Amino acid sequence: MHLGLDVTLALVAVATVAGFVDAIAGGGGLLTLPALLTAGLPSHLALGTNKGQSVFGSGAATLRFWRAGALERRRSLTSFATGFAGSLTGAALVSQIDATALKPVIIGLLIVAAVLVLLPRPRGATPVARPRTVAAAVALAIGFYDGFFGPGTGTLLIVAFMWLLAEAPATASANAKVVNFASNLAAVAWFGSHGLIAWSVSLPMAAGQFVGGFAGAHMVLTRGGGLVRVAAVAVALALVAKLTWQLLG
Repeated sequence: MHLGLDVTLALVAVATVAGFVDAIAGGGGLLTLPALLTAGLPSHLALGTNKGQSVFGSGAATLRFWRAGALERRRSLTSFATGFAGSLTGAALVSQIDATALKPVIIGLLIVAAVLVLLPRPRGATPVARPRTVAAAVALAIGFYDGFFGPGTGTLLIVAFMWLLAEAPATASANAKVVNFASNLAAVAWFGSHGLIAWSVSLPMAAGQFVGGFAGAHMVLTRGGGLVRVAAVAVALALVAKLTWQLLG
């Protein structure tokens, strides 16, 4: 699919901002998917193309966190595998089930997530006895959700790691990005194999995603948990507004 240079440059700019936001708290798709639809891509092609470019942002953020030693490396390998498997399964099933039925449930989950991010973790909170197993289960479940439906994946992962594994917000953001990268990669494999990614659009946006994702991860490492909390709440509430508008529209 061919787009004009002005449209392509605008999409790259949107992807850069989206990669930055997504690396911190998730929700980059709030920007890129509407932009792709506005550019004239059919909905099914826009969904695939969105995954094709967003995987570069999550990959860049994961790389930055990995190089900084901010990841639980052994646990990350397990979470990556289960997140990939969950997303691939979700993507394979989405064509058979009405994903829009999930919207009321996700609105509720995102409201709860925003509240949990704002609340301080319980005093004396300690990591669970088997964090690797719990993280793998979280990655499998939310990875499935990302392949099946998607909105709020990064935010839900951050909140799950904060509350189930007693992680600090910055640590949760880093470990969540590994799972998000895996789920994006699985979705790209699925959509790509079915010819649903416009690479001529996706690859220019990927350059912006890479820069934005790397910069966003660096911001988390330098600014810490306060930034993650504020951004996660903002993203969660923006997603609630978007989904509620679609549901009532």
